[in-house]
Amino acid sequence: MLSYGSRFFTKTLFNKFNSTSPVRTHFSCHLPQVRAMASDSASSSPFKKVQIQRENTTFDAYVIGRDDAPGIVVLQEWWGVDFEIKNHAQRISQFDSGYKALIPDLYRGKVGLDVAEAQHLMDGLDWQGAVKDIEASVNWLKANGSKKIGVTGYCMGGALAIASSVLVPGVDAVVGFYGVPSPELADPVNVKAPVQAHFGELDGVVGFSDVKTAKALEDKLKASGVPNEVYIYPGLAHAFMNISPEGIERRKKMGMEDEDAAAVELAWTRFRSWMTRFLSH
Repeated sequence: MLSYGSRFFTKTLFNKFNSTSPVRTHFSCHLPQVRAMASDSASSSPFKKVQIQRENTTFDAYVIGRDDAPGIVVLQEWWGVDFEIKNHAQRISQFDSGYKALIPDLYRGKVGLDVAEAQHLMDGLDWQGAVKDIEASVNWLKANGSKKIGVTGYCMGGALAIASSVLVPGVDAVVGFYGVPSPELADPVNVKAPVQAHFGELDGVVGFSDVKTAKALEDKLKASGVPNEVYIYPGLAHAFMNISPEGIERRKKMGMEDEDAAAVELAWTRFRSWMTRFLSH
C-alpha cells in the first residue's frame, strides 16, 4: 500500500536531487551493492533474530543488549535493515548502563542495494502499518523485560519515530534524526512522549528534513507542551550520522561530501542524555 507519507517523502527527496543541484548526476547513478547485515548468519551476528506478531502478520526483528535493560526501538532508513542501522543499534545498546535495542524489519526482509531499489521499497511502504509494527515492537520489549521504552530512527525512520510519539501508547521518549512525518500521518503538535530531533543545516529534502521543516517542527513541539529539543548542525547535510566507511562512501556517491565527527559525537551525547533522562528507572 502506498501511503501519503511515502509519496510525500519520495517527491521531496527526488525534487531535491533532480533539480539544478550539483548532486543530480551522483544521485541518478547506481550505488555499490552492499550486503545487508540482516542476511548474515546467526553465528556471525551479535543480534538475536526474533519474530513479532501483530494482527494477522508476523515480522522479523533484530535484538541486541541486556535482557532487563530499558528498550529502544531503532527504525531503519529507506535502505532497509542494512549495515548502518545495525551499526547504530549496536552502539545504542552499549551506551551508559546498557539498552536493549530492537530493529523491526519494516520491509519484511527486503533491502535496497541501490537508490532505485530503496526508492521502490519506500514507495511501497504502508506507513500506517509501519506504525503498527512499532507498537508491536514496543509491546514485545515490555513483555520481555524492558520497563521503559524509547523510539529512535533515521530519515524515514526518524519521521516514523516522531509519528510514534503521537500514535503509539507506551512510548516514554523519542529521538528522531532528519525526518518529520506528514501531518496526514501524525501531526507533531499532538505528541504525547518527549521528543528530541536532529537536523543538518544543509539538508535539502524540502518539506521533510530541511531547516524550515525543522523549525516548523520545533514550533509544533513547543505548542504541544511536551518536553522537547530540536538541534540543527551547521555545515551538515542529510544522513550525517552515517559515518561507517561504507556509509561515508554511499553519501559521497549521493553528492554529500560533508563530514564532522565532532558533531556526530555531540548528537550521540545529546541522544544519551535524553534517553537517560526519560528511560532511567
